[in-house]
Formats: sequence, C-alpha cells, structure tokens
Amino acid sequence: MTALAVPTLTLNDGTAFPAVGLGTYKLNDDEGTTAVRAALDTGYRLLDTALNYGNEGAVGRAVRETDVPRDEIIVTSKLPGRHHGYDETLASFEETRANLGLDHVDLYLIHWPLPRIDRYVESFRAFRKLQEEGLVTSIGVSNFTREQLERVRDEVGIVPAVNQIELHPYFPQAELRAAHAELGVVTESWSPIGKQSELLTESVILDVARAHGVTPTQVVVRWHVQLGAVPLPKSGDAGRQRENLDVFSFELTADEVEAISGLERGRLWDGDPMTHEEF
Repeated sequence: MTALAVPTLTLNDGTAFPAVGLGTYKLNDDEGTTAVRAALDTGYRLLDTALNYGNEGAVGRAVRETDVPRDEIIVTSKLPGRHHGYDETLASFEETRANLGLDHVDLYLIHWPLPRIDRYVESFRAFRKLQEEGLVTSIGVSNFTREQLERVRDEVGIVPAVNQIELHPYFPQAELRAAHAELGVVTESWSPIGKQSELLTESVILDVARAHGVTPTQVVVRWHVQLGAVPLPKSGDAGRQRENLDVFSFELTADEVEAISGLERGRLWDGDPMTHEEF
C-alpha cells in the first residue's frame, strides 16, 4: 500500500515538521513496535513518546527496523517531572536515548512545567546544551502557559519550538494558540479526538462528515490541521492509522471550523498546567 504524503510546517529552528503525527501512549512491547512500524509504512513521519509512557524501547525498535530513512523521521520524547533540574535533565536524556537505541532525539519536550517545583527553566537550559551538542535537533515544551513560554524565552534566550497541549473541539485553546502564533511556537495537540468523550457523536461533527463523505474522526483531525495545530491521534490499528492521516484531500469551510470550535466546554480532566503534577 502506498504511503500517504503529509505536508509540513516549519519550526522556528528551521526544521520541517509533519502536519499530523502519531501518539504512542500505551503502544507497548512487541505490539507497540508492530503498530509504529505500520504507521511508518502508512506515511507517519512524526512519532510521539515519553519516558513516562514506558514505551521508548518499542518506538525506537520500530524506527531502527523500518525501511523509512532515519532522517525522514522525527522522534519525540519527553522529560518527566522527577527529572527536572539541569544535571537531572542531562541524565534523564541519556536514559531516554538508551531506551530508544538512537544516537539522537529529533524533538525533546518538558512533559509538564510543575511550577510548584520551579525547575523547568534549569531543564530548558540543559535542553539548549543538548541541542548545541547535536544530541537533540529541536527543543520544546508541553502543557506550558504563555507566561511560562515567555519566561523560558527571557531567561534561556530561546523560544521553545513546540508546545504540546490539550487541544480538541471541546477545548480549542484559542487564546493560547494565538500566543503561540505571536511567539513563533508550533502547537501540537494531545488527546486531539477527545478520548473517552462523546465528541465523535456530536451532531455538528456528524453533519460535516456526511457533507464531505469522510469519517467523524477525519473531520476532527482536519479541524486541527486547519487551525494550524499538529494533532497526534493514537491508534495501533493500521486501518485507523491510515484514516487518521488521510485528511489532506478535503477542506472544511470557515463556517464548519467555527461550528466545530463552538463545541467548546473545557478540559477532559483536571489537566491545568498551573496545578497538575506528574513525576
């Protein structure tokens, strides 16, 4: 089966960045490796994992085994909260790199800011060192507020290339997306389909899907793309992986995008980055 072509955005460091990626949470062990290899065969070139997911080994194995050239794949991982701090970050990165079995990581993110601990600036300074040493291509964050992004910029001298945030039609994050656009940060969307919610049965989603002859999931993924955000839908099923990536042959109208954004009601769970902590 022919791999699907995926357009790219450009990060603030000049890196070409696929417009849709693969979330890998819970894609573990041999099944995870098989699923990620299938995704690469389908056309995915952006893979998202984390030390806390416990599947860096499965993802790295897929990257090493695939026929897709390594320089075409962007492997993302994330620094856990328990490793915040300059030296701790450098050590954690080596653990991630060993788990992946790769000589470098393409995108490295701080998983949560943990403002109570207040060591994310130190960690980002370590990220800059890793980037300068060529061990990481792009550096970014996840779940950061505008104020936290600006603090990193002001104190470290680099604007994070990416901020991966909760983003779906129930929580469109218009204000933060506007801040990203102003600062030059690419938005990535976690839980882009609003997992364990009734999002895909909403009448507005169903109506738009019928109008375009596509699935409700494709409508939502396309909505992200047209917002300029990079969704990371997760699936271990090859058929659904292809469906999630096959969203570049149709376009939503401005009214449809607005109607979908009108579903806004808030976060799926209490993931407020000012209070939520994961270690």
